[in-house]
Amino acid sequence: MQKQLEEVKNKARISATGFAVDSKSSKFKLFNFTRHPLGEKDILIEILYAGICHSDIHSARSEWGEGIYPMVPGHEIAGKVIAVGEKVKKFKVGDYAGVGCMVNSCKECEACKSSQEQFCENGKTVFTYNCLDYFHGDEPTYGGYSNNIVVDEDFAVTVPQNAPLEKVAPLLCAGITTYSPLKFSKIGKGSKVGVAGFGGVGVMAVKYALKMGAEVFVFARNENKKDEALKMGVKALYTTDKLGEVKEKFDLILSTIPTAYEPMDYVNLLKYEGELAIVGLPPTQDCPSINIKSLVFSAGKKVYGSLIGGMKETQEMLDFSLANEIYPETELISVNQIDEAYDKLTSGRAKFRYVIDMKSLK
Repeated sequence: MQKQLEEVKNKARISATGFAVDSKSSKFKLFNFTRHPLGEKDILIEILYAGICHSDIHSARSEWGEGIYPMVPGHEIAGKVIAVGEKVKKFKVGDYAGVGCMVNSCKECEACKSSQEQFCENGKTVFTYNCLDYFHGDEPTYGGYSNNIVVDEDFAVTVPQNAPLEKVAPLLCAGITTYSPLKFSKIGKGSKVGVAGFGGVGVMAVKYALKMGAEVFVFARNENKKDEALKMGVKALYTTDKLGEVKEKFDLILSTIPTAYEPMDYVNLLKYEGELAIVGLPPTQDCPSINIKSLVFSAGKKVYGSLIGGMKETQEMLDFSLANEIYPETELISVNQIDEAYDKLTSGRAKFRYVIDMKSLK
């Protein structure tokens, strides 16, 4: 990183190397690019680990709309601070830091002031990749499948020196994505929670809900992970082809499903005043809708969406996770295994959360 430190000293753009796709159908390959110069409130992070999120796949393959190419995905980032701007207060060189799904916002609207930066009312939320950076000449943002990142200190979370960084990285999306709705729905002792989808995000939802004192059930495509779920403390795993046989009624069902499904199947399993929280987002062509007539005849039940969490809550989530040793099940891979990991994730063969060891980037 000596070259980057010289660039910081000279107030120059920061050189970076990552793995990128050139189109929605291409494979990953080495990509050299530059990041904006270190600002007075920015920190430069040497990325050590980057998690692979299903959102990365949707984005890389333009399944949510046309992507910005070349694209370097990755919004589950953990690493070491190697340079700080002159007005940085939260970090010093040598600290560990994490970066999640966003890297800036206007900081002035009511949403930003209340630490809901992902809902910036001025439309200035800058996402970590596949987004135009409104604060740096509308240049595209590049994510964590790379050796470094420059970010405003307000959009990085502090990570203790003794934290397992390879497990911290996935928390910056999979963790906050599930922690936030559980807190919003006030889940606690005595709550009955269903988790729809038992992939990397669903596993985190189960772990948090159990720690919060809830009785937890899982809905999955098959029984391949039934033993794993029961060992975690799940009461039962139901396959999605037998939802009509489920007798339980739930306070909250958290849908992490990234493929086509029928939301009313889960609304029908809610108690009166129960809630369906949707965090999984399928490809646009497979995105389900809800018949409002069905909702009217299921009165007294609530459906809401949840998008990650603000920076204050993200730090809270990380602190909670570390204090209670709640981590995703991870498998370290090299940058040369990204395409293989994508294939396993989309075919249902992935058992763990894939995390890229960025030391493998040469």
